[in-house]
Amino acid sequence: MTARASFVRTHTTVTVPPLVPEVRLHLATAVTPLWHATESDLQRDQLPPPYWAFAWPGGQALARHVLDRPDVVRGAAVFDFAAGCGVAAIAAALAGAAHVVASELDPFAMAALALNADLNGVRLSVRDADSVGDPLAGIDVVLAGDVCYERPMADRVVPWLRSLAAAGKTVLLADPGRAYAPRDGLTVCATYAVPTTRELEDREERPTTVWRMTA
Repeated sequence: MTARASFVRTHTTVTVPPLVPEVRLHLATAVTPLWHATESDLQRDQLPPPYWAFAWPGGQALARHVLDRPDVVRGAAVFDFAAGCGVAAIAAALAGAAHVVASELDPFAMAALALNADLNGVRLSVRDADSVGDPLAGIDVVLAGDVCYERPMADRVVPWLRSLAAAGKTVLLADPGRAYAPRDGLTVCATYAVPTTRELEDREERPTTVWRMTA
C-alpha cells in the first residue's frame, strides 16, 4: 500500500453517503482535523481543503441519477470530471458503464479513488491530468458534479462542457445552486434533496439538480 493510500485509510471511515447507500466510501467525519493532517503530511501550509474526503451534493446527485437511470450509462464510456471521492464514477460502473475514467489532480484523491473502487468491486481508470479543453475522444458520457463553486473554475469548465455537448456527448452537470453555475442551455433531468452537514454547507439539506447540457 502506498503512503497516500495508508493516509486515506487512517484518516477516514468506511461509510455510505446518505443519498447513495449502494456505494461504500472512505470518507472523513470532519474537515479541519483532516486538513491539518494533510498539511502535516506534506509539510506545506495553505493547502486546498481535502475535497476528496467528502461526498458532495453534486456527486451524490449524479450517482443517484445513474443508478436510478442505468440506461444513461449502460455500455458507455464515462468520464467523471473532478471525481473527488469517486461516488459518481463508482455508481456509473455499478450501473453498467463499459469503461469509467475518473479525472483528478489531487494525489490524495487519486489514492482515495483507487481504494473506493476496490471497496465497491469496480474498476476505474484514474486520469491525473488537467482535462479542461480535451475533446475526450472515445468518451460517450461526461459527469461533472459540483464544479461551479468558484468563478475561475466555472469560467474554464462550463465552455468546455458546452463544447463536449456540441460534439454529441451526453454531458450531465449536477449543481446544488452554486453562484457560478450556468443558467441557460440546460435541460432538467432530475432534482434530489441531498442531506448535508453544517460543517460543509450552510444548511442541512441541499436541493441538487442534475442537468443535461445543450450545445
